[in-house]
Amino acid sequence: MKKRHETFVKIPEGVDCTYSDNLIECKKGEKHFSEKVNLPGTKIEVRDGKIIIICEKANRKDIKFIFSLVAHIKNAFKGMHEDFVYKLEVCNVHFPMTVKIDGDRVVINNFLGEKRERTAEIIQGAKVEISGKDILVSSGDIEKAGQTAANIEKATMVRAKDRRIFQDGIFITEKPKGAI
Repeated sequence: MKKRHETFVKIPEGVDCTYSDNLIECKKGEKHFSEKVNLPGTKIEVRDGKIIIICEKANRKDIKFIFSLVAHIKNAFKGMHEDFVYKLEVCNVHFPMTVKIDGDRVVINNFLGEKRERTAEIIQGAKVEISGKDILVSSGDIEKAGQTAANIEKATMVRAKDRRIFQDGIFITEKPKGAI
């Protein structure tokens, strides 16, 4: 059954938000967030320190989309105050691998004794720090930090070998707390 659904998100102090042409933009200092909204029948307004989302005839699918949008906006506000940090750990049993940053990618050498190097893309806006066996990926945008961490983990995925024996790789050991 379709019914009217209205929800809002409070805008924190110091954050400027605008909505135009199906695009929500939020800025605080150097940090910037933009989200494209494409849901027919949904009205979005920015007034009185709130982002108000109204859908006159919302079904369950529309309501799910609205709550997902609210979660993205809340995560963006949290990211404007402090970065989201993913911790990864380098584990090598058979061959000592080396990990280094080369521009906008992470280069992994000598993984399982392979001659060629494996690479993982660093998404623009994410920072990667390597110190010994630990890798820190941080960004104000949780999607950029998470995708960069996933790219690094996926670059060392072991295929066609027994995972109980070949336990080498780079693994996410800690995800950001407090994300919605």
